[in-house]
Formats: sequence, C-alpha cells, structure tokens
Amino acid sequence: MDQIKIGSFIKELRKEQNLTQEELAEKFNVARRTVSRWETGSNIPDLDILIEMADFYDVNLREILDGERKSEKMNEELKETVLKVAEYSNEEKKRDTRRVLGYFVLGIVALITNQALDSLELEDTHGVKFWKENTAGIIMAAMIAGILHVTGSLNKIRAFTKRLQGGE
Repeated sequence: MDQIKIGSFIKELRKEQNLTQEELAEKFNVARRTVSRWETGSNIPDLDILIEMADFYDVNLREILDGERKSEKMNEELKETVLKVAEYSNEEKKRDTRRVLGYFVLGIVALITNQALDSLELEDTHGVKFWKENTAGIIMAAMIAGILHVTGSLNKIRAFTKRLQGGE
C-alpha cells in the first residue's frame, strides 16, 4: 500500500468535489490537520472513514486503497471477458440441447421400430426377439441418458469415474 499515492488520490477526490480540507474534515468529523496528513500520505484514514469516503465520493474502496480509479481499459477488458464467458456458455447450451435431442430421436426411432415389430405380428424367431429386446433396451437407455444429462448427473458420474481411474 502506497500511502502517498492514497493521499494524492484522496486530495484529487476532494478537489473534484470543490471542497476545502476544512469542509472535508467537518464531513468526517476529524480535524483539518488530519485531512492534511491523509493527503500528504503521512497517515491513512481509519477503515470506517475509508468506507464512508468511498460512499461519499462514489468510488470503490479498492480504488481508494490502490490510490487510483479503475481504468477504462480495465472496464473494457472486464466487459470483453464477460462477453466471452456468455458466448462460451451459449455454445455449451447449444451442444447440450443437441445431445438431449439426439437421445430423444434415438428413443423415438427405437420406440417406432419396437411398435412396428409388435404390430406386424411376425413369427417369434430369434432375429425378431433380438430386435424387440434391443429396441426396448435402447428406449430405456435413451430415456435414462437424457434424464442424467438434463439433471447434470451425467457430468458428476463422468467426474467420479475419472477420479476412480486416477485421471484427476
């Protein structure tokens, strides 16, 4: 913490408000000499006064402690970062939606195939039984996978499996 930088910033904030040291001292119930010590960096305001000062000048407490305002560049970088995170999140949601849609389509195709095999009243040969049982299994698997994916449980299961395999 650079006390002189903090003091200069306090002085700059006071001057922006067109206040004298005496007026600022009255505002925070301290002596004018105390304000002078703050501004020269020989002393720093107590925490409760720093908090009041941040509110009074409408600045962040961190800005006072850093002795400078947040730069416009920093605000732009923050804005860009937030936009990138939002974009990434939207792409991830699209991928999730496509996966769930895939589970749904797979389940529907298996259901239609299973119903067709039942309605055709085919002879129960080994091949017909195989397809009826497998399509019923695919229907269940697609439903379970969809539910696990939508609830987020699938990611938890993957992470748990990875830990068991020693991958993390």
